[in-house]
Formats: sequence, C-alpha cells, structure tokens
Amino acid sequence: MAIPRPVPTGRASPFADDEIIVTKTDPRGRILYANETFLTVSRLTLAAVLGQPHSIVRHPDMPRCIFEMMWKTIGAGGEFFGYVKNLASNGDHYWVFAHVTPSRDATGTITGYHSNRRKPEEAQVARIEPLYRRLLAAEAAPSDRKTGQRQGAELLAAFLAERGLPYEQFAFSL
Repeated sequence: MAIPRPVPTGRASPFADDEIIVTKTDPRGRILYANETFLTVSRLTLAAVLGQPHSIVRHPDMPRCIFEMMWKTIGAGGEFFGYVKNLASNGDHYWVFAHVTPSRDATGTITGYHSNRRKPEEAQVARIEPLYRRLLAAEAAPSDRKTGQRQGAELLAAFLAERGLPYEQFAFSL
C-alpha cells in the first residue's frame, strides 16, 4: 500500500546530533530494515515502511540528479556520501548527511544497500541549499522531466568541474 505524499510544512522534524539513521534496502531500493531513529524522525511505523521504496521520504526540494548520481555510484559498487533533505509523514523535513554503500553476498554480488545518516551542521545545509535550488530550477525549466533531469545533471557536472572536485569531495568540504 502506498503511503500518501504529505505537503511540506517548512518545519524541521526533531533529529538529535548524536542520532544515526540506518536503513537497509533490496537492490531496487525497497526498505528491508529501518532503525527506530529513522521511524521516529520520519514519523512512520515499521509496518508502513517495510517493502516500500526508500523514496517515500523524498522531499520535493531534492534535485533528481543527486539521486541519479547516487544510484549510478552505488549500482557500480561504489559508496555515496551526500546531503539529502527528507520528508517526514507529517510534512516536516530533516536534513541528513548520507553514506550509502552496497551490501554483497559471498560471491560479491550486490544484494541491496545499507545507509547510515547523521544530522549535518546548519552551516553545511546553508552551503548546500543554494546549489540544490539551482539544480531544481534547471530540472524544472524544460517541459519534460527527462530533459530537466539531464539539465540538472549537466549543471551539477559543470559546478563540480569548476571546483575540480567529485561530488563526494565537495560534500566533505562543506
């Protein structure tokens, strides 16, 4: 059963500096495990999230090109580090610094993904938000979603090229 998409409230969902959000998914991103911190901050129940796509907490302020980059990275067996704004079931938001890594079986085949997230500092969020707003604007400019996502990805690539950094290094530099 799909969880209804809430309307963003503009309020932050309580998330302590010393808490860590943990989830595990299958290879398609469907939630197999969620710790109590994830459930509390997202205001969801374990029964509601199991088997659901992790995108149930995707905030509309998040550029699609960031998730495209994440999936390309982890799908190729790499680790992704990045800033993500999520949406709780009551419409409140919470920012995380995410570390997503593939889970593998004994033969090395990717069997899913494991993600740990912590609360970023307010100064880090203040530095990433302008970039994400620019990427969202680029994604929204064309009439079709696919072209918009490509334009966002191109803008992100140009932004990173100007700095001579891959996204993960840029994220750690904030």
